[in-house]
Amino acid sequence: MKYDYLIIGAGFAGAVYARQAADKDLKVLLIDKRNHVGGNAYDSFDEDGVLIHNYGPHIFHTNNKEVWDFLSRFTQWHYYQHWVLTSVEGQLLPMPINVNTINKLYGTQYNAFNIHEFYESKRNKTIGEIKNSEDFILSQIGEHLYEKFFKNYTKKQWGVYPDELDKSVIARIPIRHNFDPRYFSDKYQAMPLHGYTKMFESILDSKNIDVRLGVSMQNLDADISYEKIVYTGKLDEYFNYKHGNLPYRSLRFEFENLEQEKYQEAPVVNYPNDYDFTRITEYKQLTGQKSFNTTISREYSMDDGEPYYPIPNDKSAQIVEKYALEVAQLKNVYFLGRLAEYKYYNMDAVVASAINKFKEVEES
Repeated sequence: MKYDYLIIGAGFAGAVYARQAADKDLKVLLIDKRNHVGGNAYDSFDEDGVLIHNYGPHIFHTNNKEVWDFLSRFTQWHYYQHWVLTSVEGQLLPMPINVNTINKLYGTQYNAFNIHEFYESKRNKTIGEIKNSEDFILSQIGEHLYEKFFKNYTKKQWGVYPDELDKSVIARIPIRHNFDPRYFSDKYQAMPLHGYTKMFESILDSKNIDVRLGVSMQNLDADISYEKIVYTGKLDEYFNYKHGNLPYRSLRFEFENLEQEKYQEAPVVNYPNDYDFTRITEYKQLTGQKSFNTTISREYSMDDGEPYYPIPNDKSAQIVEKYALEVAQLKNVYFLGRLAEYKYYNMDAVVASAINKFKEVEES
């Protein structure tokens, strides 16, 4: 049983790489220790018939046409543009912060032409070098908005305050000078029409791809051989933690089905300052599904459990540097995706990385 590739992990990174290899008539064995494809983007129908995202909300958005065109081969789309409200001082306010957020919170009447005056009056002008996420947001909007929207939400989500996180984390969230209520402003925004799992099954539907679930490298059949490995799991786990454990953030979800058509005003409502959960998601509002009942999830961040995303800070960067030296010594082993590259990628960036890595490997 000889393969060109052994790919470890059936999430976006592994599945997209596998399909490209298969399209070039290369033989692929794709394994995953879980009993399903799709990684953390996996979705399924709950016992009440509502399509949920089992590992929390995944909203696809990209400006990359190559990524959009690639995935469009394997799914039709439900055209959906994401929007979020944040519960602050008893009000539900638009997030990311925009002109309406400011006007509702402060009782003002700013517009897109003069909102810069407000931000300029609030931002901390004494910050020189931007060293972390706290520096970044204070330099943009000042102390009050930082306290209301970012400080405590970040602590709940990441387990540390913004001054302990790389500046790139909060820099992902725009501060708007207009009335745009959308969470993302990308050109392409949509949800797979029949769900992420169906899309993944289509991506992996090839005579050149063998998929084995509930299988890890440790219990792989001894008679299997392969030329190259694509690894999408935890970077530190691959090297048996020889340089120490990298910190990953995990999540826990409380799902609840309700006998009502709609639960909340927006698909996602953030709770930065109240309760122990970070947000409530109502999945029907994401997927466009019609039913007489609805399912929500309350999301809790934690340190232990299935890894969801890396924690970028100075300490983790030092450990990553040591593992990067190990990676550089390997031949025909390629590390791909959020966990393996230890990067806080969006889904489209993972797809783009897989597309580009395949080109790089096969054309070298």
